[in-house]
Amino acid sequence: MTNPLLEFTDLPLFDRILPAHVGPAVDELLSQADAALAQVTAAEFPASWSEISRVLDVATEKLGRAWGAVSHLNSVADTPELRAAYNAALPRVTEFSTRLGADERLYAKYKAIDVGSLNIEQRQAHKNAIRNFMLSGAELAGAAKERFSQIQERQAELSQKFSENALDATDAFAYYATAEEVVGVPADVLQTARAQAEAEGKAGYRLSLKMPSYLPVMQFATSSALRETLYKAYTTRASDQAAAEFSQFDNSAIMREILALRLEEAQLLGYSNFGEVSVVAKMAQSPEEVVTFLRDLAQRARPYAEKDVADLRAFAAEKLSEPDPQPWDYAYIGEKLKEARYAFSEQEVKQYFTAPKVLAGLFKIAETLFEVAIRPDSAPVWKPGVAFCRIERAGQLVGQFYLDQPARTGKRGGAWMDDVRARWLRPDTGVLQTPVAHLVCNFADGVGGKPALLTHDDVTTLFHEFGHGLHHMLTQVNERDVSGISGVEWDAVELPSQFMENFCWEWEVLKHMTAHVDTGEPLPRALFEKMLAAKNFQTGMQTMRQVEFSLFDMLLHTSHKPSDDLMGLLNEVRKETAVISAPAYSRTAHTFSHIFSGGYAAGYYSYKWAEVLSADAYAAFEETAAATTGENAGAGAGKTTVTVETGRKYRQAILEAGGSRPAMESFKAFRGREPSIDALLRHQGMA
Repeated sequence: MTNPLLEFTDLPLFDRILPAHVGPAVDELLSQADAALAQVTAAEFPASWSEISRVLDVATEKLGRAWGAVSHLNSVADTPELRAAYNAALPRVTEFSTRLGADERLYAKYKAIDVGSLNIEQRQAHKNAIRNFMLSGAELAGAAKERFSQIQERQAELSQKFSENALDATDAFAYYATAEEVVGVPADVLQTARAQAEAEGKAGYRLSLKMPSYLPVMQFATSSALRETLYKAYTTRASDQAAAEFSQFDNSAIMREILALRLEEAQLLGYSNFGEVSVVAKMAQSPEEVVTFLRDLAQRARPYAEKDVADLRAFAAEKLSEPDPQPWDYAYIGEKLKEARYAFSEQEVKQYFTAPKVLAGLFKIAETLFEVAIRPDSAPVWKPGVAFCRIERAGQLVGQFYLDQPARTGKRGGAWMDDVRARWLRPDTGVLQTPVAHLVCNFADGVGGKPALLTHDDVTTLFHEFGHGLHHMLTQVNERDVSGISGVEWDAVELPSQFMENFCWEWEVLKHMTAHVDTGEPLPRALFEKMLAAKNFQTGMQTMRQVEFSLFDMLLHTSHKPSDDLMGLLNEVRKETAVISAPAYSRTAHTFSHIFSGGYAAGYYSYKWAEVLSADAYAAFEETAAATTGENAGAGAGKTTVTVETGRKYRQAILEAGGSRPAMESFKAFRGREPSIDALLRHQGMA
């Protein structure tokens, strides 16, 4: 039988890939890539962009696509056998990638390319390549180069282990609650919890630390003791503070070693710290600029955050007879206050957001805004229920995507977009390869034969990831390394995703994507108005929470010494940013996968940075709507801003351009000026 990981004629054969295929495929593809590297670095090989691409990029792209499929399965369908195969191959893939990026012969070949012979897209890709060679140690020699390579391999190994520990610690915990303990928890959540307990032959309700179980308990369970039990388990996952039976998942030593290796890597490259390395390929010019941005935002948000907490404490004392609320009580108090102040609950709203209806509404917006058609398609998938779709414009295929929505054991938490393959005018065949994306979420599954129900936060998450997907799939750039999200500065890459979230607050959008799970009735306008009134509920607290994460991340990679106590820094940052004190046992950093295994090291600030861009970009749609209706921009929240002309301009300036030019140029092409923070503050009620 042929190895499915060596089939590149079409889409990955996910239904046929087995752990036994991984090693042989990696062997074969690494051999081909090594041969291609040897060929293009030979003295007689021309210093030609197209010739290097035809030989080397074709070989490395195949390796990347196969390894991407394995990595994806490792994230969404983890098994002991697959994990073992993945971990066995990871060092070899990392070693080749490190060696490729630091190859001085290849670096010399790229430097010898006549830039004047390249088109605009190729020039940007070439500029990025030269920068990446420098950041990959291509200018190092001897022992320094060898050590740099060792650091990359060890970091890859440690990041994978960090991710595994976070996943395993989350999966390992279960609490079997009694009927008395789960009073207040939504019926659909209890139905799932009861079924899971029964499947294990246990009494009661099986509660876990996965979001579809954990969050509703924290929001709705009347038992503070139950909330405390889950809160402590959640905030001590993969740490030295976890219960003894989970001690094997402690990430403490891994985190210290990762930080030490990053500092050493930075110093080998001639930088003072890893934060300086991180910003080289970003819009921000220095770590200091980032820290200043974050502290300025914190100063603006703090009064609103402090008022949020004061409101919660006053409500808890007056209405809930709780004069001294604890950290595990605030989500519950917040939900009760929201119900009292705005006369609705998340649980009430959730009944209207059935997954199929939401998805249809999301597709309708994208089709209208960006002049495309989204159709069901077919492809091999890794689990039943994974959807596959195609995007067309004028009858021509533009891109395709997989959509994997439900949470399950063996699937890492959170939500993300990843690429399967990029748009590329292939240098080996001359054929235009269309882009394909993975869109992954962790929503509760449907129960009792009913469709899955999404919270409004879930809906926002879905729109967010789809925004990333559109950035990847709607590109019109033909050069692989700068098409779609490739080559886009990391602190600008969240612009299209956060931009799409705004439409989750549009009445003309929402009314088409809601249907009550029992009656089929659309979301009532009166309920929407209550949601809209509550839109900025606790945004001050939420902003300060994000600033806390971002500031901790940047300081961790600049002023912090890896040998020092990490919790000391986190506690200092919390003193500066937190408006609710965390318990001494809280170890949220130990599952901070974004920065320890997810590519956001010294870059978590990108979410808030890009929020400025996305809010300002969305303001252009508000201005168009205001010009049509005669209202002030932003005054009539809830009116439609789904305008085709502005959507076309945004698509062409931002989405289609991909990474083919600096993000600031793309933003200015759309807005006609540099970004302003005003729209963000206005959208979040902090103007």
